[in-house]
Amino acid sequence: MRRFITAVSFAVAVPYAASSQTHLERYVEFGLGNNESVKQQQFILEKNLYALKEAKSLFFPTVSFNSTYTLAGGGRTVDIPIGDLMNPVYATLNQLTASNNFPQVKNQSVLLNPDNFYDARLHTIYPIINAELNYNKKIKGQQYDLQKTEIGIYKRELAKDIKIAYYNYLKATQAIRIYESALSLVKENERINTSLFNNEKVNRTSVIRSTNEVTKINAQLNTEKQTQENAKAYFNFLLNQPLNSAILADSLAAIPDINILSDTAVNRREELLKLNTASAISENLVGLANSYKRPKLNSFLDVGSQGFDFKVNSNTRYYFLGLSLEYNIFSGGKNKHKVKQAEADLNNIKAQTSYVSQQLALQVKISANTFKAAVINYQAALSQVDASEKYYRDMLRLYKEGSALFIELLDAQNQLVSAQLQANISLYDTWIRQSEIERANAGLLIK
Repeated sequence: MRRFITAVSFAVAVPYAASSQTHLERYVEFGLGNNESVKQQQFILEKNLYALKEAKSLFFPTVSFNSTYTLAGGGRTVDIPIGDLMNPVYATLNQLTASNNFPQVKNQSVLLNPDNFYDARLHTIYPIINAELNYNKKIKGQQYDLQKTEIGIYKRELAKDIKIAYYNYLKATQAIRIYESALSLVKENERINTSLFNNEKVNRTSVIRSTNEVTKINAQLNTEKQTQENAKAYFNFLLNQPLNSAILADSLAAIPDINILSDTAVNRREELLKLNTASAISENLVGLANSYKRPKLNSFLDVGSQGFDFKVNSNTRYYFLGLSLEYNIFSGGKNKHKVKQAEADLNNIKAQTSYVSQQLALQVKISANTFKAAVINYQAALSQVDASEKYYRDMLRLYKEGSALFIELLDAQNQLVSAQLQANISLYDTWIRQSEIERANAGLLIK
């Protein structure tokens, strides 16, 4: 009897004693770094980082190599009457010099499309004034920050899930111990009643009832073992490790520190930071939409060689430098409509921020009230355990003296087991509620 009381009285401890959670802290840290969903979010963050680098690279010159080669025949021509212009002159010169040093030439017809012509050049473009590039870089940087915040939200939720799964596993583990102790006790009752029946001290009913109790506790024990296995599998799933991996258990003999109720702030919540970042992005989108009012100025430079028959010499080499200016004058109101859309999105995010802030404050309040209720339930469960232990000891003494029926002893025993199970549930419920408060006020430090 004393061994049974000791085994199931785990909850009778100093209610507010400090409790080390070294194993749980390590599990949370491991889970945040090893969970597959977190890894997926990290890949998205990496993608946003490269998008930011791409936006920054747009401010640098763009250099490309371009080349063309053309063959042409027929089509439009340019007629040059060089023969009509020069032949009379050449004829006069031949008469004056009494020679044929100045031959007659034909009129020329030159194709507009160059034949056997190549053009190879390095083409460089450098933006000098472009508001769109500035806003694009700002937006990409904020989107990168937004994804980091998104990872923080997921990690915080994952940390809560890991803790709750851990507490559920410990709850099931402790319940198994209670059922195992109860099983030892009912088996001892069965042995005693069988002996008494063989000595004609009790009737067969006591033996049958004892056997039924053994069967019932066995069934409850097996059910709780399945619950423990499911809790273990889910916990290991969150950590991304084999589902049957052993779990190191911390000793939680008392409820969490009730001072956690004093922290009701929500300004650390990543959800608010996310909305603030989204609002900043929307403001830049408004600026991007308004950038049509500003001119765009680009410079360009071509350095290359062009000529016929693939000849390269001092006459074929060239450079071409210039500036291009673009300014929007009329677009049918398209740009103004884009600005209005961006402004509507910005106003929507501002309204959503106020609403979410109230939601988060409500979540903290509800979590705090639920934690208070869990503490009250736990303290009530301790009183029930104490009363049930006294009642069971009294019934056991009376039964041994022959002043109480076995059914009365059995009732006292069931009350004690039920009270201990309820105390077990109530204890871990306080820790689960503490995890919910920690999630609501962003009290856990996420690395």
